[in-house]
Amino acid sequence: MSNDIAYPVFRTPDPALALSVARRLMEFGRCDYSEVSVYADLRSVAEVRRVAKELPEGWFRGQEAYGEFDGVPLEDQPALVLGVQGAGLPADPAAYEGRLPVECELLDLPVGSIEDVFTAAVGPNRGEVNWEALHWPDAPELGFRGETKHAEVTLLFNTSTRDLDEPADDHTVLVHVRSVSVDGRQMRDPYAHWLAKQVGLTVIGPGQRC
Repeated sequence: MSNDIAYPVFRTPDPALALSVARRLMEFGRCDYSEVSVYADLRSVAEVRRVAKELPEGWFRGQEAYGEFDGVPLEDQPALVLGVQGAGLPADPAAYEGRLPVECELLDLPVGSIEDVFTAAVGPNRGEVNWEALHWPDAPELGFRGETKHAEVTLLFNTSTRDLDEPADDHTVLVHVRSVSVDGRQMRDPYAHWLAKQVGLTVIGPGQRC
């Protein structure tokens, strides 16, 4: 687990609006070296195939049972377990038995390169866009120094948690700051509120460790 805590600052059923708001927050801390990654949890063969057509460059990886391939050479393991790009997904539906949900991800891409396509492709699936290597500025009136290591923005689709374990009918924007807990109290809560305020947003719920 990282030492970030992420606070929800916006929630909407409109994915395009959620992306627009997330970008506004991300741009407040964007640097030349900022990057974006996307991830989706695909729970049916039909959705895996649909998303693969939209994101052929994405990497798709199915589930495996604990110890299922212990001692099995890599060359003898299913491509779907090892990870395969969209064009290489198996055509036989039987290949997906026991492999759902299938994870789809593209990591460490230039900002602006994938967000629109992914937002259009994610559909009903749970997923996220995560911008990292941002730079939050100082907030001298609060006594806070800026930060980079823990400066991120996440847009969650169809869920409200970074674990993607709780389905939702809307999409949530999160702002990340460093977690500093003293006697159970998050000391950097005010910094998260300040960051949201700089772009016209408001923290709308408790933070979550991620």
